[in-house]
Amino acid sequence: MQSSTNSHAFVALVHSVNHVTSSSWIRTSISIRESKVASSIMPSKEFTLDDIAKHNKEGDLWIVIDSKVYDLSRFANLHPGGAGVLYADSVAGKDATQVFFGLHRLEVLQRPQYARLQIGVIRGQTENIKPLGPGELSLVPYAEPTWLTPGYFSPYYSDNHRKFHKAMRAFLMEFVQPEAVRCEENGKKISQEVVDKLSEINFLAMRLGPGKHLKGLTLMGGIVKPEEYDYFHELILNTEIARFGTRAFVDGLLNGGVIALPPIINFGTPEQRAKFVPDILAGKKYISLAISEAFAGSDVNGAQTVAVRDGDEWVVTGTKKWITNGTFSDYFTTLCKTDAGFVVLLVERSDAVSTKPVKTSYSSTAGTAFVTFDKARVPVSNTLGQVGKGISIIFSNFNHERWMVTASSLGAQRLVVEECLKWTNQRIAFGKPLHAQAVIRAKLAAMISRVEASQAWVENVTHQMNNMSYDEQSDKLAGPIGLLKQFVSKAGRETAQDATQIFGGRGITVTGMGKIIENYHRTSPFDAILAGAEDVLGDLGVRQAIKRMPKNARL
Repeated sequence: MQSSTNSHAFVALVHSVNHVTSSSWIRTSISIRESKVASSIMPSKEFTLDDIAKHNKEGDLWIVIDSKVYDLSRFANLHPGGAGVLYADSVAGKDATQVFFGLHRLEVLQRPQYARLQIGVIRGQTENIKPLGPGELSLVPYAEPTWLTPGYFSPYYSDNHRKFHKAMRAFLMEFVQPEAVRCEENGKKISQEVVDKLSEINFLAMRLGPGKHLKGLTLMGGIVKPEEYDYFHELILNTEIARFGTRAFVDGLLNGGVIALPPIINFGTPEQRAKFVPDILAGKKYISLAISEAFAGSDVNGAQTVAVRDGDEWVVTGTKKWITNGTFSDYFTTLCKTDAGFVVLLVERSDAVSTKPVKTSYSSTAGTAFVTFDKARVPVSNTLGQVGKGISIIFSNFNHERWMVTASSLGAQRLVVEECLKWTNQRIAFGKPLHAQAVIRAKLAAMISRVEASQAWVENVTHQMNNMSYDEQSDKLAGPIGLLKQFVSKAGRETAQDATQIFGGRGITVTGMGKIIENYHRTSPFDAILAGAEDVLGDLGVRQAIKRMPKNARL
């Protein structure tokens, strides 16, 4: 399932993450991730601020940003905001650090075309503003959950969880984040090159949670053994993939496999598992869960796609809509209606199975599809479980899917909190930092409270999952997970609204300072809809509670 060469290479990378401290590996990783050109430009010439002040006019323009000296003489007329901004008294020939970070993100300086404008440094000054290296933790308050915050404690996480987290964050920043940003912008499917890299660490297998499917696999370069992998490891993975501010890419990151493989693993025959699962886990084939229709969303029983038995085959006719990863899937785990009740079939792509993109408010990198089955013939051997048990098979998968969506939503919300704390600290309004305004502090307080409450509840439910069998989870956690998802998704939309107000016009601009906020504000409703509409899930939670009411309960 993975080549020994690639496996050894990744083990070496993990060893570096866990044992190198200051470090050459981290510096090298940043240079690869951001720009080889930028890393090769290290001007050693030193200047004084008086030297810089002499270069403050058209054709001769220098500025200082965070101790670095930039010659903008030839660049001024190419500046996207116009040359006039650069000739302002607070910029030309001055230390423009505060002005720059009021208008631009740090990543701008790391782009090759701008990094090469650096000609030196200010004598006696050092660079203060640096990006996180792969695996590093943010020191911004509440940017990390309590268990990752120095000086704080948690009963849920072990040293192995911490090693796993550091290695996973490093891996994602190094190999996945650049792809996430590109695909979110261009709408293309995740590249096979990155999928292959993910397969080296058995990424998709880990996203399915603990279980028999992990047996014999090397997880995260050997950091965690298959029998030790638990739901907190998976929680770490799900929150980390949401840290890039690329909501559609989170779903494009093989989410189809996360929700479509469990019916095969849990209800398929040994022959079915042997035939389909290895290639999907290895990233050689792709799969989607095909349940939702224009006729039936949360009302799964309303599905109209029909399967009619014809000898040793099923003939499938109907449509499915909003199918994640559907545009590039090879297989579809499909809910169909028969004369004997519902059945789940593994439908292989063929001339009788067509897909077309569904344009939604997030990027098409998620591969959201409208799927048409035009008398598609499916071998009876591709039947998953018993005919008539289709609904129960699908329902058995919902708890994990809803918990997964909730976990990634939590990761995204914490990123938004971090962005807002940074912005209110560096943005000057009315002569003061933005957080000097009481109304802004009130919004921050609400955002922090929501994300910390969500974290506590998610961790509590995750702990229950770790200590319950699959059947116990189905019996006891459907209601709590439904309520949890409703709470976290509602909290997310409230946080998105507050964050947009804090960022103002930048919060509704696709690029620039507020791009993370814009993306989250536009896409946070997906967490309220996917895997079950939040109002339906809230009602489920209450109905489950009412069923468990003791008969003798009285005021």
